[in-house]
Amino acid sequence: MNQIIIHVDMDAFYASVEIRDDPSLAGKPLIIGSLPNERGVVATCSYEARKYGVHSGMNIKDAYRLCPKGIYKHPNFDKYRNVSEQLHSIWNTYASASEYIALDEAYLDVTEQAKDFDGAREIGLLIKQRTRNELGLSCSVGVAYSKTAAKTASEEKKPDGFFEIRTPEDFTDLIIDRDVGVLYTVGKKTADRLHGMGIMTVRDIQNNRERVERVLGKQGKWITQLAAGIDDRKVDAYDPHDAKSIGREITFQQDVGDYNFIRDVLLLLSLSVERRAGRVGLYGGGVTLKLTYSNMKSITRSRLSSDCDSAVKIYREALRLLDSVDQTSVRLVGVSIYNLSEEKTRQISLFDIYADAAETDFLTIDNLLEQLGQRYGLDFAGNLDKVFHGETLYRTIEYMRKKHFRR
Repeated sequence: MNQIIIHVDMDAFYASVEIRDDPSLAGKPLIIGSLPNERGVVATCSYEARKYGVHSGMNIKDAYRLCPKGIYKHPNFDKYRNVSEQLHSIWNTYASASEYIALDEAYLDVTEQAKDFDGAREIGLLIKQRTRNELGLSCSVGVAYSKTAAKTASEEKKPDGFFEIRTPEDFTDLIIDRDVGVLYTVGKKTADRLHGMGIMTVRDIQNNRERVERVLGKQGKWITQLAAGIDDRKVDAYDPHDAKSIGREITFQQDVGDYNFIRDVLLLLSLSVERRAGRVGLYGGGVTLKLTYSNMKSITRSRLSSDCDSAVKIYREALRLLDSVDQTSVRLVGVSIYNLSEEKTRQISLFDIYADAAETDFLTIDNLLEQLGQRYGLDFAGNLDKVFHGETLYRTIEYMRKKHFRR
């Protein structure tokens, strides 16, 4: 039996959650991301804001020029993750495999549960109904024979849409005269390259198959297959253990040139990374430091280590890497661990003493945090769970930055 795949995509997810929780925002141009006076981009926005030309990924300053009367809010990722888990519990009921693309988007293999496309339609409509009734949110659903077709179908009637594409012929008939960018993997650069070849539509790809494959190589072959409606990819169930790295980064609202302050930030980021990894039972075998300088040049430095299974050890390695780089002003700093494993080299808890005299005389993590709190007038004791919520961590570090540079 051929596969039947559903693609579910929430409608303006972050904005819709905020509107659900604060009905006074309904019908207004709501922009989730940075505030207009901050650095950053639009994470998502309501459909009312999109009427002004605002879209995800847009620089927040450009969004403000287009929509100065919009309502701007920081995202609350902890709330969105909680809602996402509720969504997944609904979706998983109907799927033999679920592949999550983001908090608000997933491919569902319903081949066994649905039996045929009539059954898949019932499942898709039931997902929409339960999502609205149980969570007060709308989603768009596409039902199709392949992942690419299902993704295209879910976008066809947005928002709050439902659409089916049952065969490759149905898919190609739908998109034949659309821009090449409608195809999966054809991003702006590839689309511009195809346009430069005089290939503007999917029909043009079909009529110039050999040329596309010759110029674009392996990617070109994939594109010509998609243009013919061919996509045999399976739904790949997400497993956090498949991650290649786990990290955390922060963008400062003003460039930072004081590396003593950056060292303080690295402590909090290292703790955050340890907690993220701990939630899925993974430990790192190496540490990576990422910096983006004020001139927008980004660098990464990595160091293998058999002993970076706690926040203190991640922090220690990050400091070593920091000492090896050009210490000019930065706008972003990040820490991650890689070579992930379910095993760690030796047992040590968050509040154990790091006692390797051959390395250095690091204090316990709680002492390090106590010293950090004294420098900035913060009390971390008993508040760490709150601090490492996404928005709170950002606000904490920004508070620290402002206080540090007022001295």
